[in-house]
Amino acid sequence: MAEAQNSPTLNSVRAGGPPPLGSTTAGQIAVAAESTVATRMSAPPSFDVADFPVPHGREEEWRFTPLERLRGLHDGTAVATGEGVKVDVRAPEGVTVETVGRDDARLGRAGTPVDRVAAQAYSAFEKAGVVTVPKEAVLTEPIRIAVHGEGGVAYGHQIIELGAFAEAVVVIDHTGDAVLAANVDYILGDGAKLTVVSVQDWDDKAVHVGQHNALVGRDATFKSFVVTFGGDVVRLHPRVSYAGTGAEAELFGLYFTDAGQHQEHRLLVDHNTPHCKSNVAYKGALQGDDAHAVWIGDVLIEAKAEGTDTYEMNRNLVLTDGARVDSVPNLEIETGEIVGAGHASATGRFDDEQLFYLMARGIPEHEARRLVVRGFFAELVQQIGVEDIEERLIAKIDEELEASVG
Repeated sequence: MAEAQNSPTLNSVRAGGPPPLGSTTAGQIAVAAESTVATRMSAPPSFDVADFPVPHGREEEWRFTPLERLRGLHDGTAVATGEGVKVDVRAPEGVTVETVGRDDARLGRAGTPVDRVAAQAYSAFEKAGVVTVPKEAVLTEPIRIAVHGEGGVAYGHQIIELGAFAEAVVVIDHTGDAVLAANVDYILGDGAKLTVVSVQDWDDKAVHVGQHNALVGRDATFKSFVVTFGGDVVRLHPRVSYAGTGAEAELFGLYFTDAGQHQEHRLLVDHNTPHCKSNVAYKGALQGDDAHAVWIGDVLIEAKAEGTDTYEMNRNLVLTDGARVDSVPNLEIETGEIVGAGHASATGRFDDEQLFYLMARGIPEHEARRLVVRGFFAELVQQIGVEDIEERLIAKIDEELEASVG
């Protein structure tokens, strides 16, 4: 692997104009191999759960996760029950919605499980859901997938596939109470455009562990929004790889972590193809004792991925004492022939200067605090493009704020 000091490209500020949405000037200098463990994982990817030892919390990919709160998803003791979750799919005319068996050829095309829970989910599901948008179809209404927990244990697999030059928005909404391990695959044909909004609005006791795999075709565009509010433990692992040149991926996320909650987002963008782009921007707010948010952002630029342009950013706003954030951006670069690569990570407390500025102009403290936090999330929420989801998220943020700044 190329060392930073051996390549002028790796030591220069990213090219191509200003940083992407949400970025700051800090962290724009590319670095090489901050953590090979984080991108390589402790065991090779596999569909077989037996290939992954039961984690003990000392492994790099599990060291932040409260294993004792996963309710047996990590060690095989969580047995699926018939009342686990109910899935309802509503799609515009022309979209194919199927339930398929384990022998369907599309299963696993987008990616392979990289940890024991993902492999357990793949090994344990009985039927998979497949939503197919035909080539060149341009949907004017979102596809909506409602996943509602009914108190049991469930394993699932969902595939979203877009044909060449198709365009679609998919909203996946998680509510209720469940112990759920599920994999979601996104397969984009050449020139396709897919926007996915995955909302985790679980009840307080829910546990949700998921791996999201996106395979992005030539000149295709993948945009993902991961929104996490509810649940006792939510651990999501979005992963992107490229099937052709000219592809772009944007991974946005926001989370609001309350007292006692553990919310973990572990991302990997694998630049395995030349001349592709990626942009990652996640923001979180935390409040209350033992609120714990974890963000791991891994970007791997393989030796063959010349012309890559990538940036990742994570920002966290701590609203009260007793909350904890772990934020780890990683860049692993194996070629110096790139357009740009950079990252930024920042965690801070409530900005008293902004608060004073607003109050000095006659805005009451309660409303001023609300405006500051709203502004912190606004640039991401406004990128979603689904009006009812944007309104719901703003209302949810206001609801969460009642506990800390009300």
